[in-house]
Amino acid sequence: MLGETLSVLNGWIKEFGMLSEGWRAGILVFMLVFATATAAFIASRVIAVLENKFSATQNLWDDAVLHAVCKPVEAFIWLQGVYWASEVAHHFSDAEIFRANGTLLQVGFVWVLVWALLRLVKEAEKILTSPMKVRQPMDYTTVSAISKLLRVVVIITAVLTVLQTLGFSISGVLAFGGVGGIAVGFAAKDLLANFFGGFIIHLDRPFKVGDWVRSPDRNIEGTVEHIGWRLTTIRTFDKRPLYVPNATFTTIAVENPSRMTNRRISETIGIRYADVHAMKEIVDEIRDMLKKHEDIAANKTLIVNFLAFNASSLDIMVYTFTKTTQWVRFHEVKEDVLLKISDIIESHGAEVAFPTRTLLLPDGVKARGDNQEPRASEPASEDGQKQGSGKRAEKQDASSF
Repeated sequence: MLGETLSVLNGWIKEFGMLSEGWRAGILVFMLVFATATAAFIASRVIAVLENKFSATQNLWDDAVLHAVCKPVEAFIWLQGVYWASEVAHHFSDAEIFRANGTLLQVGFVWVLVWALLRLVKEAEKILTSPMKVRQPMDYTTVSAISKLLRVVVIITAVLTVLQTLGFSISGVLAFGGVGGIAVGFAAKDLLANFFGGFIIHLDRPFKVGDWVRSPDRNIEGTVEHIGWRLTTIRTFDKRPLYVPNATFTTIAVENPSRMTNRRISETIGIRYADVHAMKEIVDEIRDMLKKHEDIAANKTLIVNFLAFNASSLDIMVYTFTKTTQWVRFHEVKEDVLLKISDIIESHGAEVAFPTRTLLLPDGVKARGDNQEPRASEPASEDGQKQGSGKRAEKQDASSF
């Protein structure tokens, strides 16, 4: 049909008898390119109008499909127009380059289709993970893993299709890939280990993007920013990026504090031995205060007991959990709890103990500072000096350090 149309147009232009064959070919190519540009512009405007119309509806998938196919449709129109223009040039010329028009059209069609599918996968990923678009957004890590697998499947299928179009045998390519895969597997075992490590992370989901993770086996701690097929990017608390190969997570223990249900307050508070008479009342009042505290999880383990006779204090164990898991809010709650415990201790006339030591000096042992010269008002006799020294020694015997 295209050949008949070209013959009619060429004969119509040839009737004027003023244009050479090259000019006639140029005019026909120009007309086809101009028509292609016009069709691409009209198609883009139509799709824009449809997008504005569908954006007012509750259905999000029609918007995603239109946005995904907008650019590929324009590319397909240009691809078809360039093919027709090349066919016109081939009608007037026997150059070898124009013999590949059909093959290039097929390869271009596969490329346009792959482009549209990849854009559709990207739009679907945005919809499924956005809390603004869906009521219950899916986990970003899971959706990201599925979208990556879909992209890989689409690209591999497209490559095999293109190879078949270019005349290569797919069975031969697959056989070569099987033999070459063994060699590549030995040469790039670390790369494959990281790939399967990433697959295990997406499968087991020990953590996801945004989680705070740390490892007791390695110096790894921070917030997960990205989980790739080879590396996982972790932002440390001093804002440095840490790139961890995925294979590492298959051999180490990983702790995920982001999934904790509560934060723990575990403190040992000591009071003086002189306040032993108030121990029972202090312990009971601290326990009641924690049970009534609005930020303490009363349904979790709560322990307030006299713990031990320590060297310089009577120790009270305080063990409880907060409702919040946020780091800043936890410390605010802990501060409030400790201040209330301090107020309870003071209300009973007791004090928080601190390390002390009592030193008893035997008679005749002088403490530092006893070798001072006697004052002018003191007696200068031996008896007076001895009496003064004895008084100071008795005073030092009763001193506490």
